[in-house]
Amino acid sequence: MTLKEIFDSGKFAVTSEVGPPKGVEISEMMEGAEYFRDRVDAINVTDLQSSVMRLGSLAVCHLLKERGFEPIFQMTCRDRNRLALQSDLLSAYTLGVRNVLCLTGDHTTLGDHPDAIPVYDLDSVSLLQTAKNLMNGSDLAGNKLEGAPEFCLGAVVNPGSEPLEPQIIKMEMKIEAGATFFQTQGVFEIDKFEKFIKATEHLKVPIIAGIILLKSAGMARFMNANVAGVFVPDNLIREMNRAKNKARASVKIAGRLTKELKGMCNGVHIMPLGWDKWVPAVLDAAEL
Repeated sequence: MTLKEIFDSGKFAVTSEVGPPKGVEISEMMEGAEYFRDRVDAINVTDLQSSVMRLGSLAVCHLLKERGFEPIFQMTCRDRNRLALQSDLLSAYTLGVRNVLCLTGDHTTLGDHPDAIPVYDLDSVSLLQTAKNLMNGSDLAGNKLEGAPEFCLGAVVNPGSEPLEPQIIKMEMKIEAGATFFQTQGVFEIDKFEKFIKATEHLKVPIIAGIILLKSAGMARFMNANVAGVFVPDNLIREMNRAKNKARASVKIAGRLTKELKGMCNGVHIMPLGWDKWVPAVLDAAEL
């Protein structure tokens, strides 16, 4: 089933992600993707995540498609102007990629080429509108296309943001622009996520909750200090700190969170951060 068909059917969606390598050696990445086979519905491919130069998302999406996976093309506005963004969307469609997650993108000063000049000709909302225009048969300049693409367009939201109201307003703008599903930032606070879901009931779009595999108590503390809208509660930090086997503790926590979230949202997006082989164990723990 395609991702759109999964959403249309009401099935609980499971997605995960791979990060392209910094180079052309793809064997480890593709081996990691095999852990997802028959367990996840679609695989995000990050687009120069954290502004670090890597192999391109579109090329990896094409490789995954050739191997029978359902890729989600993450596309940021940081590195391309509107000409290149539109061209890459058309290229993605001709290569069989049907799912696009539209992002503004981290600033270049955060990455390994801090002197690179960021573009930001468009932002996530205007990129969604641009993709929607292409789907309607014309480019941003109003020129008619010779054949129009058809995408399942997604966007991101941070359910832990305070105040929450600006996030909801932005979601409404993204839906108006063309977003048909949302993936969230990592969720660790179930009560706060439940409030977010109740506050967005009127939007009537699938929401996929983000699940991050914690690697250590130190990682949790780092996110608390540096990632806006994400907070790992003290009890989870203590659980990771006490654990002799960090991977098993991480799987247990992620499985437990997923199980609790199942009745609240339309799916989960598992971010393994290199621990691809543990994703099936998370899904087993969550009874998915």
